[in-house]
Amino acid sequence: MGKLQDKIAIITGAASGMGKAEALKFAEEGATVVVADLNKEGAEEVVQQIEANGGKGLAIQVDVTKKSDLEEMVSKTIAEYKQIDIVINNAGIFDKYTASLDTTDEQWDLIFNINLKAIFQISNLVLPHMIERGKGNIVNIASIAGLVAQMGGAAYTASKHGVVGYTKHLAAVYSSKGVKINAIAPGTIRTPLTEEMLKTRPTNKIPLDRFGNDYEVAELAVFLASDDSQFMNGAVVPIDGGYTIV
Repeated sequence: MGKLQDKIAIITGAASGMGKAEALKFAEEGATVVVADLNKEGAEEVVQQIEANGGKGLAIQVDVTKKSDLEEMVSKTIAEYKQIDIVINNAGIFDKYTASLDTTDEQWDLIFNINLKAIFQISNLVLPHMIERGKGNIVNIASIAGLVAQMGGAAYTASKHGVVGYTKHLAAVYSSKGVKINAIAPGTIRTPLTEEMLKTRPTNKIPLDRFGNDYEVAELAVFLASDDSQFMNGAVVPIDGGYTIV
Protein backbone atom coordinates (compact mmCIF):
# COMPACT_ATOMS: atom_id res chain seq x y z
CA MET A 1 0.00 0.00 0.00
CA GLY A 2 1.34 3.38 -1.00
CA LYS A 3 1.18 6.50 1.13
CA LEU A 4 -1.53 7.93 -1.15
CA GLN A 5 -3.50 4.76 -1.79
CA ASP A 6 -6.94 5.42 -3.33
CA LYS A 7 -6.50 9.20 -3.20
CA ILE A 8 -7.61 11.38 -6.10
CA ALA A 9 -5.01 14.05 -6.85
CA ILE A 10 -5.11 16.96 -9.29
CA ILE A 11 -1.68 18.24 -10.33
CA THR A 12 -1.45 21.31 -12.56
CA GLY A 13 1.45 21.82 -14.92
CA ALA A 14 2.02 18.09 -14.79
CA ALA A 15 3.14 17.42 -18.36
CA SER A 16 6.79 18.21 -17.67
CA GLY A 17 9.37 19.16 -15.07
CA MET A 18 8.49 19.05 -11.40
CA GLY A 19 4.80 18.51 -12.18
CA LYS A 20 5.56 15.39 -14.20
CA ALA A 21 7.83 14.05 -11.46
CA GLU A 22 5.07 14.69 -8.93
CA ALA A 23 2.48 12.96 -11.08
CA LEU A 24 4.63 9.86 -11.52
CA LYS A 25 5.55 9.71 -7.83
CA PHE A 26 1.95 10.21 -6.68
CA ALA A 27 0.79 7.40 -8.95
CA GLU A 28 3.60 5.19 -7.62
CA GLU A 29 2.27 5.88 -4.10
CA GLY A 30 -1.21 4.71 -5.09
CA ALA A 31 -3.00 7.93 -6.09
CA THR A 32 -5.13 8.32 -9.17
CA VAL A 33 -3.63 11.40 -10.81
CA VAL A 34 -5.44 14.02 -12.86
CA VAL A 35 -2.63 15.31 -15.06
CA ALA A 36 -3.67 18.86 -15.93
CA ASP A 37 -1.65 20.89 -18.41
CA LEU A 38 -1.97 23.22 -21.37
CA ASN A 39 0.13 20.71 -23.29
CA LYS A 40 -2.48 18.03 -23.99
CA GLU A 41 -0.10 15.62 -25.75
CA GLY A 42 2.40 15.94 -22.92
CA ALA A 43 -0.31 15.26 -20.33
CA GLU A 44 -1.46 12.20 -22.24
CA GLU A 45 2.11 10.90 -22.44
CA VAL A 46 2.45 11.22 -18.66
CA VAL A 47 -0.78 9.27 -18.17
CA GLN A 48 0.48 6.59 -20.55
CA GLN A 49 3.65 6.33 -18.47
CA ILE A 50 1.61 6.13 -15.27
CA GLU A 51 -0.56 3.36 -16.71
CA ALA A 52 2.46 1.49 -18.07
CA ASN A 53 3.73 1.37 -14.49
CA GLY A 54 0.43 0.00 -13.23
CA GLY A 55 -1.07 3.27 -12.02
CA LYS A 56 -4.18 5.26 -12.89
CA GLY A 57 -4.42 8.70 -14.44
CA LEU A 58 -6.55 11.10 -16.43
CA ALA A 59 -5.19 13.76 -18.79
CA ILE A 60 -7.05 17.08 -18.96
CA GLN A 61 -6.04 20.05 -21.10
CA VAL A 62 -6.17 23.15 -18.94
CA ASP A 63 -5.23 26.78 -19.46
CA VAL A 64 -4.91 27.95 -15.86
CA THR A 65 -5.53 31.56 -16.92
CA LYS A 66 -9.07 30.61 -17.95
CA LYS A 67 -11.51 30.11 -15.09
CA SER A 68 -13.82 28.09 -17.34
CA ASP A 69 -11.00 25.57 -17.88
CA LEU A 70 -10.42 25.33 -14.14
CA GLU A 71 -14.12 24.82 -13.49
CA GLU A 72 -14.20 22.05 -16.09
CA MET A 73 -11.10 20.43 -14.58
CA VAL A 74 -12.73 20.25 -11.15
CA SER A 75 -16.16 19.18 -12.42
CA LYS A 76 -14.66 16.46 -14.65
CA THR A 77 -12.63 15.09 -11.76
CA ILE A 78 -15.65 14.94 -9.45
CA ALA A 79 -17.82 13.44 -12.19
CA GLU A 80 -15.21 10.75 -12.89
CA TYR A 81 -14.06 9.93 -9.36
CA LYS A 82 -16.71 11.44 -7.01
CA GLN A 83 -14.01 13.10 -4.89
CA ILE A 84 -10.90 15.29 -4.81
CA ASP A 85 -8.48 14.49 -2.02
CA ILE A 86 -5.37 16.39 -3.06
CA VAL A 87 -4.55 19.41 -5.21
CA ILE A 88 -0.98 20.28 -6.12
CA ASN A 89 -0.91 23.81 -7.52
CA ASN A 90 2.26 23.35 -9.51
CA ALA A 91 1.70 25.34 -12.73
CA GLY A 92 3.88 28.41 -12.98
CA ILE A 93 6.11 30.49 -15.24
CA PHE A 94 9.37 32.36 -14.79
CA ASP A 95 10.27 35.92 -15.84
CA LYS A 96 13.98 35.30 -16.53
CA TYR A 97 15.08 37.63 -13.71
CA THR A 98 13.47 40.66 -15.33
CA ALA A 99 13.89 43.72 -13.11
CA SER A 100 10.97 46.01 -12.36
CA LEU A 101 11.84 48.79 -14.83
CA ASP A 102 12.10 46.20 -17.60
CA THR A 103 8.82 44.45 -16.75
CA THR A 104 5.82 45.29 -18.91
CA ASP A 105 2.27 45.45 -17.62
CA GLU A 106 1.43 42.47 -19.83
CA GLN A 107 4.29 40.38 -18.42
CA TRP A 108 3.33 41.28 -14.84
CA ASP A 109 -0.32 40.35 -15.41
CA LEU A 110 0.52 37.03 -17.12
CA ILE A 111 2.88 35.92 -14.36
CA PHE A 112 0.43 36.86 -11.63
CA ASN A 113 -2.46 35.19 -13.46
CA ILE A 114 -0.58 31.89 -13.76
CA ASN A 115 1.48 31.90 -10.56
CA LEU A 116 -1.04 33.31 -8.09
CA LYS A 117 -4.53 33.99 -9.43
CA ALA A 118 -4.88 30.42 -10.71
CA ILE A 119 -4.06 29.08 -7.24
CA PHE A 120 -6.72 31.37 -5.77
CA GLN A 121 -9.33 30.24 -8.29
CA ILE A 122 -8.51 26.53 -8.04
CA SER A 123 -8.55 26.67 -4.24
CA ASN A 124 -11.94 28.37 -4.23
CA LEU A 125 -13.27 25.70 -6.58
CA VAL A 126 -12.09 22.72 -4.51
CA LEU A 127 -12.47 24.09 -0.97
CA PRO A 128 -16.29 23.77 -0.82
CA HIS A 129 -16.00 20.11 -1.89
CA MET A 130 -13.24 19.40 0.63
CA ILE A 131 -15.03 21.22 3.45
CA GLU A 132 -18.22 19.27 2.74
CA ARG A 133 -16.25 16.02 3.01
CA GLY A 134 -14.39 17.26 6.07
CA LYS A 135 -11.00 16.48 4.57
CA GLY A 136 -8.63 17.54 1.84
CA ASN A 137 -5.09 18.56 1.14
CA ILE A 138 -3.71 21.48 -0.89
CA VAL A 139 -0.01 21.89 -1.62
CA ASN A 140 1.08 25.08 -3.36
CA ILE A 141 4.39 25.20 -5.21
CA ALA A 142 5.95 28.51 -4.24
CA SER A 143 9.69 29.19 -4.59
CA ILE A 144 12.62 30.44 -2.58
CA ALA A 145 11.80 33.66 -4.47
CA GLY A 146 8.79 33.78 -2.15
CA LEU A 147 11.16 33.86 0.83
CA VAL A 148 14.03 36.02 -0.40
CA ALA A 149 14.51 38.58 -3.18
CA GLN A 150 17.22 38.82 -5.82
CA MET A 151 18.39 41.54 -8.20
CA GLY A 152 15.91 40.53 -10.89
CA GLY A 153 12.59 38.82 -11.21
CA ALA A 154 10.21 41.53 -10.04
CA ALA A 155 6.97 39.85 -11.11
CA TYR A 156 8.10 36.32 -10.27
CA THR A 157 9.36 37.31 -6.82
CA ALA A 158 6.21 39.27 -6.02
CA SER A 159 3.93 36.48 -7.25
CA LYS A 160 5.74 33.81 -5.22
CA HIS A 161 5.64 35.99 -2.11
CA GLY A 162 1.90 36.11 -2.80
CA VAL A 163 1.73 32.32 -2.91
CA VAL A 164 3.41 32.14 0.50
CA GLY A 165 0.99 34.66 2.03
CA TYR A 166 -2.06 33.08 0.43
CA THR A 167 -1.03 29.62 1.66
CA LYS A 168 -0.84 30.94 5.22
CA HIS A 169 -4.25 32.58 4.86
CA LEU A 170 -5.84 29.35 3.63
CA ALA A 171 -4.31 27.36 6.47
CA ALA A 172 -5.40 29.88 9.09
CA VAL A 173 -9.02 29.96 7.91
CA TYR A 174 -9.79 26.48 6.58
CA SER A 175 -7.67 23.98 8.50
CA SER A 176 -10.29 23.84 11.25
CA LYS A 177 -12.68 22.51 8.60
CA GLY A 178 -10.47 19.52 7.83
CA VAL A 179 -8.42 20.93 4.97
CA LYS A 180 -4.63 20.90 5.31
CA ILE A 181 -2.72 23.53 3.31
CA ASN A 182 1.05 23.81 2.96
CA ALA A 183 3.58 25.07 0.42
CA ILE A 184 6.90 23.99 -1.03
CA ALA A 185 9.59 26.55 -1.85
CA PRO A 186 12.01 24.95 -4.34
CA GLY A 187 15.39 26.43 -5.08
CA THR A 188 17.14 25.76 -8.37
CA ILE A 189 15.83 22.41 -9.57
CA ARG A 190 17.25 20.33 -12.39
CA THR A 191 14.57 19.39 -14.94
CA PRO A 192 14.67 18.70 -18.68
CA LEU A 193 13.65 22.34 -19.25
CA THR A 194 16.43 23.81 -17.09
CA GLU A 195 19.18 21.33 -17.96
CA GLU A 196 20.82 23.51 -20.63
CA MET A 197 20.66 26.71 -18.55
CA LEU A 198 22.18 25.03 -15.51
CA LYS A 199 25.27 23.90 -17.42
CA THR A 200 26.78 27.36 -17.01
CA ARG A 201 25.31 28.26 -13.62
CA PRO A 202 27.55 27.93 -10.55
CA THR A 203 26.50 26.03 -7.45
CA ASN A 204 28.89 27.69 -5.00
CA LYS A 205 26.14 29.77 -3.34
CA ILE A 206 24.30 26.57 -2.37
CA PRO A 207 25.72 24.96 0.80
CA LEU A 208 25.16 21.46 -0.61
CA ASP A 209 27.02 22.63 -3.75
CA ARG A 210 24.55 21.13 -6.19
CA PHE A 211 21.17 21.77 -7.77
CA GLY A 212 18.08 19.91 -6.70
CA ASN A 213 16.27 17.24 -8.71
CA ASP A 214 12.62 17.17 -9.68
CA TYR A 215 12.09 13.81 -7.98
CA GLU A 216 13.26 15.30 -4.68
CA VAL A 217 10.52 17.92 -4.88
CA ALA A 218 8.05 15.16 -5.76
CA GLU A 219 9.03 13.18 -2.67
CA LEU A 220 8.46 16.25 -0.47
CA ALA A 221 5.07 16.79 -2.13
CA VAL A 222 4.11 13.20 -1.29
CA PHE A 223 5.10 13.77 2.33
CA LEU A 224 2.98 16.93 2.62
CA ALA A 225 0.03 15.31 0.84
CA SER A 226 0.11 12.18 3.00
CA ASP A 227 -0.76 11.36 6.59
CA ASP A 228 2.95 11.53 7.45
CA SER A 229 2.58 15.30 7.79
CA GLN A 230 -0.65 15.39 9.81
CA PHE A 231 0.53 18.13 12.19
CA MET A 232 1.95 20.40 9.48
CA ASN A 233 -0.30 23.28 8.52
CA GLY A 234 0.50 26.58 6.83
CA ALA A 235 4.15 25.55 6.50
CA VAL A 236 6.33 26.83 3.69
CA VAL A 237 9.08 24.24 3.29
CA PRO A 238 12.27 25.22 1.44
CA ILE A 239 13.97 22.56 -0.64
CA ASP A 240 17.01 24.48 -1.79
CA GLY A 241 20.19 22.80 -0.60
CA GLY A 242 20.47 25.41 2.13
CA TYR A 243 20.47 28.48 -0.13
CA THR A 244 18.11 30.49 2.07
CA ILE A 245 20.10 29.90 5.27
CA VAL A 246 23.19 31.69 4.00
